[in-house]
Amino acid sequence: MKQNTLRVWSAVHTWTSLICTAFMLMLCLTGLPLIFHDEIEALLDDHAWQPANPDGPLLSLDAMLAAAYANRPGEVPLFMSFDTDRPVVNVTSGPTPDAASGDMHFASFDRTSGALVPAHDDGGVMHFLLQLHTDMFLGLPGMLFLGAMGLLLVAAIVSGVVLYAPFMRKLDFGTLRTHRSRRLKWLDYHNLLGIVTVAWLVVVGLTGVVNTLANPIVDAWRNQSLADLTAGYQGATVPTPAEMASLDAAVAQAIKAAPDMTLQFVAFPGGSWSTDYHYAIFLHGNTPLTSHIITPALVDARTGAFADMREMPWYNKALALSGPLHFGDYGGLPLKILWAVLDVLTIIVLVTGLYLWAVRRRTAPRDDRTPLAATGERA
Repeated sequence: MKQNTLRVWSAVHTWTSLICTAFMLMLCLTGLPLIFHDEIEALLDDHAWQPANPDGPLLSLDAMLAAAYANRPGEVPLFMSFDTDRPVVNVTSGPTPDAASGDMHFASFDRTSGALVPAHDDGGVMHFLLQLHTDMFLGLPGMLFLGAMGLLLVAAIVSGVVLYAPFMRKLDFGTLRTHRSRRLKWLDYHNLLGIVTVAWLVVVGLTGVVNTLANPIVDAWRNQSLADLTAGYQGATVPTPAEMASLDAAVAQAIKAAPDMTLQFVAFPGGSWSTDYHYAIFLHGNTPLTSHIITPALVDARTGAFADMREMPWYNKALALSGPLHFGDYGGLPLKILWAVLDVLTIIVLVTGLYLWAVRRRTAPRDDRTPLAATGERA
C-alpha cells in the first residue's frame, strides 16, 4: 500500500475513533449490565408476590382494562402486554393517546383478581442505564446522535482492518512485544484485541445504529404500510375508552387469524404502534428466531370489525431482530456471557487506543506525523 494511501486510512482511523470513543465507552459500560438485565431483575426480585387465586380462572382483558381505568382515572390505555411466566397483565397508560414516554404510566395487574401487582423496586438503576444507553435522556435527537457515533465506529473498524494488513507483514499474528517499550506492548494488545473483536463490533455497532432509528422506522410503517386502512376514516376522531369495542373479542379475532402464533402485546388507537382508529394486536412466532418477529392484526376499535393482518416490512423486521442481537438475547446465558467478554475486550481496545494516541501526541515531533502503520506500528 502506498504511503499516501496509508496516511489517508490512518487519518480516517484516528479521527473517527477519537470522535466516537467517549460515547462508545459510555455505551460499553452501560451495555454490560444491560446484557444481564433479566438475570439482574430475577436476582433482585424477592419472589414474594403470588397471584391471589393461583388455581382460579383468568379474568378477561376487558376486566383488566377496567382495573387500569380505576387505577388511573382520566387516562387512556396505550399498550397492554403479558408476562410469560406469571398471570400478570401490564397496562401502559397516559393522559392522551399520543402521550410522550415521560408522561406514560406503567402498572401491572393480577389477572386472577384484578389487583395491582407491586412494582419491582431496583432503585431505578437499570431504567437509568437503559435510558442513558438508548438516548442519553435526549429523546430522538439523542438516539440519532448515538446512531451517528455508531456509523463512525464502523468507519473506525473498517479503517483499522485496512491498516492491520501492512502492520502484520512484519509480525506474526498475535505477537505481543511485552519486553519492548510500554507503548509497543499496548499497541500489540490494541491490535490483537481489536482484530479479535472486529466481527462482534461490526454486528453490535450496526444493530445499535438500527435501534437508534426505531422511531423513524415505526413512523414509516404507520404512515406507509397502514395508510390505506385509514382511508375511510377522514374526519373521525380517536375513539375514547367508552367508545371502544370489546378487547377480548378483538384479540380472539386476531388469534383466529393466526392460530400458530402467540399474543405479545396490544397497541391502542392513537399511538405510534397503531392507527388512530384500530386496535393493533401483535403476535409473534414460536421458534427462537420468529419469536422476535411480530405481525399485527388490525381491528376497528369502534365496531370490532376485523380489518387486516399484515406482515411487517423488512425494515421493521430488521428492527425487531437487531434489538435482541444487540444484547445477545438469542442464545440464553452462554451467549450473554460471550457478549459480556467481548464487551470488556472492546473497553480495553478503546482505552488503549486513547492511551496510544495521547502518548504519540506527546512524544512525536510536530513535523513528523508519519502513520504508525507505515512504519510497522499502528495506533
